[in-house]
Amino acid sequence: MSTPTARNISPRTVLVWTAVALVGALGWAMLALSRGEEVSAAWMVAAALGSYAIAYRFYSRFIVTRVLRADKTRATPAERRNDGVDFHPTDRRVLLGHHFAAIAGAGPLVGPVLAAQMGYLPGTIWIVVGVIFAGAVQDMVTLFFSTRRDGKSLGQMAREEIGPIGGAAALLSVFIIMIILLAVLALIVVNALAESPWGTFSIAMTIPIALGMGFYLRVLRPGRVTEVSLIGLVLLLLSIVGGNWVAESSWADTFTLDHSTLVLWMVAYGFIASVLPVWMLLAPRDYLSTFMKIGTIGLLAVGVIFTLPTLKMDAVTDFAGRGDGPVFAGSLFPFVFITIACGALSGFHALIASGTTPKMIEKETQVRMIGYGAMLMESFVAVMAMVAASIIDPGLFFAMNAPAGVVGDTVQSASEAVAGLGYSISPEQLAAAAKAVEESSLLSRTGGAPTLAVGVSEIFSDVIGGDSMRAFWYHFAIMFEALFILTALDAGTRVGRFMLQDMLGNVYKPFRDVSWKPGIWICSAVVVALWGYFLWVGVHDPLGGVNQLFPIFGIANQLLAAVALAVCTTLLVKSGRLKWAWVTAVPLVWDVVVTLTASWQKIFSDDPRVGFFSQRERYQDAIDADKVLPPAKNMDEMHTVVTNSTVDGVLSALLAVLVIVVIADAARTCVRAIRDPESARLHEAPYVESRIVAPAGLVATPEEKRELAEAAAASGRPERAPQGGPSA
Repeated sequence: MSTPTARNISPRTVLVWTAVALVGALGWAMLALSRGEEVSAAWMVAAALGSYAIAYRFYSRFIVTRVLRADKTRATPAERRNDGVDFHPTDRRVLLGHHFAAIAGAGPLVGPVLAAQMGYLPGTIWIVVGVIFAGAVQDMVTLFFSTRRDGKSLGQMAREEIGPIGGAAALLSVFIIMIILLAVLALIVVNALAESPWGTFSIAMTIPIALGMGFYLRVLRPGRVTEVSLIGLVLLLLSIVGGNWVAESSWADTFTLDHSTLVLWMVAYGFIASVLPVWMLLAPRDYLSTFMKIGTIGLLAVGVIFTLPTLKMDAVTDFAGRGDGPVFAGSLFPFVFITIACGALSGFHALIASGTTPKMIEKETQVRMIGYGAMLMESFVAVMAMVAASIIDPGLFFAMNAPAGVVGDTVQSASEAVAGLGYSISPEQLAAAAKAVEESSLLSRTGGAPTLAVGVSEIFSDVIGGDSMRAFWYHFAIMFEALFILTALDAGTRVGRFMLQDMLGNVYKPFRDVSWKPGIWICSAVVVALWGYFLWVGVHDPLGGVNQLFPIFGIANQLLAAVALAVCTTLLVKSGRLKWAWVTAVPLVWDVVVTLTASWQKIFSDDPRVGFFSQRERYQDAIDADKVLPPAKNMDEMHTVVTNSTVDGVLSALLAVLVIVVIADAARTCVRAIRDPESARLHEAPYVESRIVAPAGLVATPEEKRELAEAAAASGRPERAPQGGPSA
């Protein structure tokens, strides 16, 4: 991949990128400089897209060419170790879909909605700036280094490249955090699909469609990605329409599942998706899901541009300074940066980038499109979630997202509570909002997903169908969110299996072979059993299981990002790229400051709304006084709250200490490598020349088209270069 020089940049290119920069700058100016006047949500879209375009064109290209020095002649593990199960050269378009679907979980949908409590501006700045300089960088660099190391997991890379102490801390912390994240993701899916025949049917149908797509590409028409994409898209649209029909038919009862039944199906699906060959179910299903994800978000952006809704939420609310918001307690710093995770920086992504994706990527040069590009796509999802939360009436926003203990259970009490927060909405307006989307009530619909669905329905109904279609679009959005999150769960379970195999392989060598079937089955069963246990308890006990772990979800995720950035920085230093180490070191320092500050406050804050141990003390004092405090309804639940607060506080402290150990050991390794470069030993796989010819980006350049044509002529296969097996 060559970097253009000033001599071959045309005036037309300069004009185009100048225009893009001006559009982005104008969008930011309109968002940041407004003082009380109405601001169109279209300016938020313009600011984000302009920034993304500049970042991808220039910053990501700089990193992949100058910092990483990606080598298109070097064979990737997918080519060298192609086993048709986990290692499999996969068309970059399919892999982009898989990677995006795997990383795009609950975070970009829910986090920005909750963070809108602070106003739309702080969250939007973090989403866009954070992804450009931190999130997308982490994903791309982790993917590159894992690809150079046979697709090894993040924890295993830490053990080999940092040292046994930091590596052991990384392995333990990463695996604990992974189970917490998977359990929380699963709970969100279960809550979204429970008693929803439309959503359950539509999502269930993606499984046989994906299996058909996998066999189509593997057996019937290898390499025909365009064909299978069109077939899959048509079938997906039919399943969505059919889901609405099923919900109104006699089959509705069949697909109306309660929480317990859904948990069992989720566990079974997670196990099957983890053990089946990656080309058969996981990759095509995630690719298929991407059509719906990107299509819906793209249409939402188009709807914003056409309808030009105004941002009704303040740019910065009073809660940002006071830290006493009803949605979540805590000040803007550090909690906005913890609440908005996946849309800006997410440690979970590093697990995918060192899990399934590096075992499937065809060329090192594709890490830019798949690692950096997919993260920009997810960030735009987060921006659209912020738009959806900010265009609805602030009174409705707080009535939906404040807990029942704040707003009560009647529209009258909710109206009064919202007025006490400094906003206004009448009981009649609250009742009308619920009726418009055919819900009995929208009060205390916490978690962010229902609020996003209301915003989506408001935009889409203005474009198609008017008020009569608002309920349809609301339930469509709920189903869309469940599909969005489920694709992160199945890929995450497979990555959890890889991590456990790596860990056990340090004790019993056969586990190191990720194709060893007993290891595949045992580790998959252990992973799904762990997150399945927390999920099962959580759906039966509103204060137990995964509900116990939910409060540390954001901090755990960002601590995981600190581990990933520490590993990446260490590898840059050890590989002789010290002058470029700032690329990951700067976001590492920021993430550590933010996350450890949040951890400190959650552990030691005297405010029981923030600190776990102060909350424990408050509830214990109430127990001693024979009082019951919400959300507990009886004395048994009071004891559960005390237990949960204790567990959350101890876990937060444990994870923070483990991450500090990792960072300290990484710093030691870096200093040693700087003082004595000859002592730095890398664990890269040996160089093997690649036989695959594939474009680096989504669209092949003229040079890449010539290479593809030459390779196809030499191999006698149309459009594709020689590979170890058919493309998935």
